[in-house]
Amino acid sequence: MAKKKILYINQEIAPYVPDTLMSLMGRDIPSAIQEKGYEIRIFMPKWGNINERRGQLHEVQRLSGMNLIIDDTDHPLIIKVASIQSAKIQVYFIDNDDYFNKRQMGKDEQGEDYPDNGERAIFFARGVLETVKKLRWVPDIIHCQGWMSAVVPLYIKTAYHDEPSFTNTKVVTSLFTKSLSKDLADNFKRCVEFREATADLLKPYKDSFDFDELGKLAIDYSDGIIQTDNTVNKELLNYAKEKETPILKYKEDCFADDIEAFYNQIAPDVASEEEDD
Repeated sequence: MAKKKILYINQEIAPYVPDTLMSLMGRDIPSAIQEKGYEIRIFMPKWGNINERRGQLHEVQRLSGMNLIIDDTDHPLIIKVASIQSAKIQVYFIDNDDYFNKRQMGKDEQGEDYPDNGERAIFFARGVLETVKKLRWVPDIIHCQGWMSAVVPLYIKTAYHDEPSFTNTKVVTSLFTKSLSKDLADNFKRCVEFREATADLLKPYKDSFDFDELGKLAIDYSDGIIQTDNTVNKELLNYAKEKETPILKYKEDCFADDIEAFYNQIAPDVASEEEDD
């Protein structure tokens, strides 16, 4: 039986951004899982602090050119790609002049959260999912890492549920230490609405979305949760427990074998037989 197809939607990947727990896991987990024979695809934002020349990024013309409407404004979607030779993996980058070009990651040069971080996360999520559709690739599992991917589980279970690429897809979310200081803008709930991701589904959440509220949103629509270290908000872990969502608990030597076993726990009978176009 064929190995599963895993889609990684990462906020950070080393060496394109500085080494952190998240960026190192963003590189090392996909590489290790690929070495086990799984077919993978990896996406991250094309943050403005990424050196395109050094990273050898180049635009993929056949995947670029779509416009995504966020808060009644068209935003062109640009797709770039590069390879990490040492890890033997290829990375797709979601880019846009308004949200990413010439801007840092979650915080600006003064260390302040960008006020449109919510819009950036929505654009990133939809940009990834639309690009995967264009690739005509069918992931069995989507593994989300970082607050930038927090709306992906909602979209997979609602707005994109009937799309052939995602009908049977399971979602795993890794929880990390808090990295946003401020609430998202007041328009976040309005902006996140898309197709079956309706306003009614967002009523249980606070009007002011913060880092923890994003975590709850991700947990509610994920099939499994990974605790990445001991500093993860215990309220979010308890929230996942109350939802009876399977949790891979943190341990120092947790890596590829544990994550592979967790994938098989979440999607025990799933194995892709479709081939790429």
